[in-house]
Amino acid sequence: MRTDKKNIHSAYLLIDIVCISLSLYLPYHFRYNPGLFWYRLPYLREHLFIFIFWSVFLIIFLKAKNLYSTDRSLTIPKEIWRVLLSVAFASVLAALMIFILQVKIFSRLVFFQSFWLLFLTLFFWRFCKRLLIRYRLSKGFYNHNVLVVGAGKTGALLVKEIENHPHLGLDVVGFFDSYKKGPVAGFQVFSNKIEDLEKIIQEHFVDEIYITIPSQRELVSKVMAVSQKMKKSVSVIADNFTLPFYRLNLNHIGMMPVIEYSESKLHGTELYAKRMLDVLFSAAGLFILFPFFLVIAILIKLDSCGPVFYKSRRCGKKGKLFDFYKFRSMVPDADQHKEGLLCQSEVKGPIFKINNDPRITRLGRLLRRYSIDELPQLFNVLKGDMSLVGPRPPIPAEVSEYDTWQMRRLDVRPGITGLWQVRGRSTLSFYKWVKLDLWYIDNWSFYLDLLILFWTIPAILQRKGAY
Repeated sequence: MRTDKKNIHSAYLLIDIVCISLSLYLPYHFRYNPGLFWYRLPYLREHLFIFIFWSVFLIIFLKAKNLYSTDRSLTIPKEIWRVLLSVAFASVLAALMIFILQVKIFSRLVFFQSFWLLFLTLFFWRFCKRLLIRYRLSKGFYNHNVLVVGAGKTGALLVKEIENHPHLGLDVVGFFDSYKKGPVAGFQVFSNKIEDLEKIIQEHFVDEIYITIPSQRELVSKVMAVSQKMKKSVSVIADNFTLPFYRLNLNHIGMMPVIEYSESKLHGTELYAKRMLDVLFSAAGLFILFPFFLVIAILIKLDSCGPVFYKSRRCGKKGKLFDFYKFRSMVPDADQHKEGLLCQSEVKGPIFKINNDPRITRLGRLLRRYSIDELPQLFNVLKGDMSLVGPRPPIPAEVSEYDTWQMRRLDVRPGITGLWQVRGRSTLSFYKWVKLDLWYIDNWSFYLDLLILFWTIPAILQRKGAY
């Protein structure tokens, strides 16, 4: 295994050396020789010194960013970002060296062309590599067999997350637990007698062990001892991972390891960036979709009598009330008939959802299936009542039934889409709905918003949970 990893590291390094050499040499070559054939180029020694200095530090930074290993959990955007940072840091040092040595013959055009070529070539081959690896993993190659210690809620949630992320290449073989009987989340539960663990690992070819009950220290210690003996990697799910914290850091006090939970605090620039994204996307969306809005308005009028838009009062950030807009997808007096349908709600909790709502019009069913009825909320986003991404805005009657911990949904602007949209929409229970909203609030980032917007498109096209 170690030999394979060493070979992979060496192959990655060799590809990088080729990419770096071409990215640095080609701008220099065509700057002084526009033709394809090589001839004696001027100032070769000076350029070669800078190129070697640049290359060495670039490889050091790429190594520091862990870009010479195959981290399956690393996303493509994060890998691209790491490449960009490595190229930027190395380029700053190269520019500093050019300034200190006063290498005035070094062309700024060559420098900037080399910078962008370095970034493009280094990220492009890694992008292709990542797609190839994910394709191979989806076909069952290089997958790791996983044994989950603990078949409780955390263990079941871990298995679900593994199933939702097939690109990680993890295959769950079962649980190691003595308190649960029968299958859990569709997987077998093995006894947690520690004397049976070695046999289970051997019979099921276990590669990795995930511990979801770290509080049971005696059991964890024994599992770690067996895993170390059999040279199997062990990962531990942190206690209280659902707490409202944004970052985990591993520190030390003397020889004692300490896990630090850093509270999530958004900087003003981050909030400004989120608001700018909302304004730009909503304004552009309204401008581009205006002809489409006219067509929908005409169809609504032809389908049934009543207004084109549906307006209701909703609770926004900090409970502030605002007018919420949608294309009307129900009969005009739908709210008056809601009371008689409350007993048919298919979702537990203070929300009302039924699959075959008799109040929905023929056109309305189509509009809801593809979430077209939600488009007028771009007006709410432009006004500042809502955001593109965030928790769904509840009505005041629902908020009055919230438990105290559920009120944190109102800490941010509500959104048109969110994690609930890409994780099942109306098929989710209210409890899971709120949990996803709180996780989004506690782990917000600009990158996460872009990711959710990207995921929303296939979620809408699949029409899962839309009614």
